[in-house]
Amino acid sequence: MTAKAFASQADLEEKKVTFERLSEHAWAYTAEGDPNTGIVIGRDAAMVIDTQATPVMAADVIRRIREVSAVPIKYVLLSHYHAVRVLGASAFKAEGLEQVIASDATLALIQERGEQDKASEIGRFPRLFRNVESVPPGLTWPTLTFSGKLTLDLGGVKVEMFSPGRGHTAGDTVAWLPGERVLFSGDLVEFDATPYCGDAHFADWPATLDAIAKLDAAALVPGRGPALKGAEQVAAGLAGTRAFVSELYAAVQAGVQAGEELKAVYQRTMAALRPTYGHWVIFDHCMPFDVTRAYDEAGGTAHPRIWTAERDIEMWKALEGA
Repeated sequence: MTAKAFASQADLEEKKVTFERLSEHAWAYTAEGDPNTGIVIGRDAAMVIDTQATPVMAADVIRRIREVSAVPIKYVLLSHYHAVRVLGASAFKAEGLEQVIASDATLALIQERGEQDKASEIGRFPRLFRNVESVPPGLTWPTLTFSGKLTLDLGGVKVEMFSPGRGHTAGDTVAWLPGERVLFSGDLVEFDATPYCGDAHFADWPATLDAIAKLDAAALVPGRGPALKGAEQVAAGLAGTRAFVSELYAAVQAGVQAGEELKAVYQRTMAALRPTYGHWVIFDHCMPFDVTRAYDEAGGTAHPRIWTAERDIEMWKALEGA
């Protein structure tokens, strides 16, 4: 049996970057559905939320920050452990980096599956790891971890970091500027981009989004897609993500309860979701991983299985093979 290459391997088009100010201290670095980076700049220090996938890619974030501020970039926050979010961290060492921050749950996931995830992600989606040879050997390790909530004062602006609940991963962390009502959600929220759910907790995710909604953010930087400005756009981002994960999980649960095999569930779920979500960025890339994880969870596997490069290929052959 032959299999098509990963859908993402044919995705070679470079995206236009937007660097946008959202409030007095908050900026969004977005790229037409590629992974976003958030920036908070205070009087004394700056914080970067998610680093881009390689140091060479992170250098463009640094260049844009330096166009507006010369303060040291003292803090990097990892919203979760995925390689595409963390492997650019070393680029910030020359900019005054003092702490790489993550939740205790994210640290546990790095310890458990960081190496496998790194190899898996780079193999799936090479364009997102431009100049991957610039990534230092090993993993990106946090130097400061926390449970509950951590608050930092960057000088004139306070940043609150906490987990609103499980969703995209078990360790999802958001950054919240209460004084300016700006939220950096990581991949808990996407906009016009398909949520990657290969390591998700589907049953928990809607309640986590409800917790985010209670913050009443005036602006939200999702993991992918444009920055959301104003209550209407923020609500649309939350609602769209909630609808996608809920509809996908409901479709897969129905198949599991009917005793269907994974491929049949995948094909039916693809057909059900494509009319509404098929135009979203990376839909064809994400869906095999999303349905496979949902099938596991619906079948009783609470803790997501580790994705390896080998497992990726095996799954893709099973679902997309001729």
